[in-house]
Amino acid sequence: MKVLLYTEGLKTVGKSGLGKAIKHQMAALERENIEYTLNPKDDYDILHINTYFLKSYFLARKAKRLGKKIVYHAHSTEEDYKNGFILSHQTSKLFKWWLTRCYSMGDVLITPTPYSKKLLQSYPGLENKKIYAISNGIDLDFFCSNKKYGEEFRKKYGYSKKDKVIIGIGLYIERKGIVDFVELAKRLPQYKFIWFGYSPLSVATKKVRDAVHTTLDNLTFAGYVEREEIRAALNGCDLYLFPTLEETEGIPIIEACACQTDAIIRDIPIFEEWFQEGYDVYKAKDLDEFEKKIKDFLDGKLPSLVKNALPQAKERDIQEVGKKLKEVYKFVMEETQSV
Repeated sequence: MKVLLYTEGLKTVGKSGLGKAIKHQMAALERENIEYTLNPKDDYDILHINTYFLKSYFLARKAKRLGKKIVYHAHSTEEDYKNGFILSHQTSKLFKWWLTRCYSMGDVLITPTPYSKKLLQSYPGLENKKIYAISNGIDLDFFCSNKKYGEEFRKKYGYSKKDKVIIGIGLYIERKGIVDFVELAKRLPQYKFIWFGYSPLSVATKKVRDAVHTTLDNLTFAGYVEREEIRAALNGCDLYLFPTLEETEGIPIIEACACQTDAIIRDIPIFEEWFQEGYDVYKAKDLDEFEKKIKDFLDGKLPSLVKNALPQAKERDIQEVGKKLKEVYKFVMEETQSV
């Protein structure tokens, strides 16, 4: 059994959450000794496709004609497309139609969470599709708690031991909550705020452009950084803030759990059955709640929850992901033979 892991425009998406997911897939397959290739010209038995662009669509059609098995990885939904870049809200229905057309070619679908699985099952044309909910995973050998990493982070960015540092991670898109992150920095000048991540402002909404152009003494935009620096920041900050408005999973929150970093996340549907308020994370619905919980936590009125959060990361270790992917491949190779 040989798998073609295909991601169109890998160099472009490599700096996004999808890029992380692809690297995790490769590591997961290697740990399970599953032979794979990234070259569509190679021979293969299963096409595991991660993108919905035109080349991806036509590769899937070709694979169908050749009788190859197709595992379509549904990383995106209409819901997480909205409120992203310019005109995304206005074009979301067209995007949903295209996603459905692409995903329908899969013998099975994989999506990161039960929440995104439920969304996809509501799409006309995908109601009866076999869908697996498998996390994009995390490398627990890499993301871990280490005081040394935290010290390096504070030294690099000039933070003292007394500074209360809050970090955010994500592209420059409205959905990630960057506008609220900047507003909180305005409201809470006594704390340091730093945002990691980057995407072209030319396609961002005006709200996002205005937010990123905000100049505050306590606010830093670090831009795109490698995962080593994300690990250092998670170890060196006092709090990870995840004000996202919609996700299919959200790898940074898993990384925060692995590094034993306390987090305040937005109270949205994907996290309802995943995280428990006051047990493994704190949740907030709006700016006022975020502001209050940040102050209460950093003032010592709310306890640390990192010990309860760590199991969330362990459940999503790439070793476990590899085992689940192997089961999916076995299913499409064996069970769909008679379909």
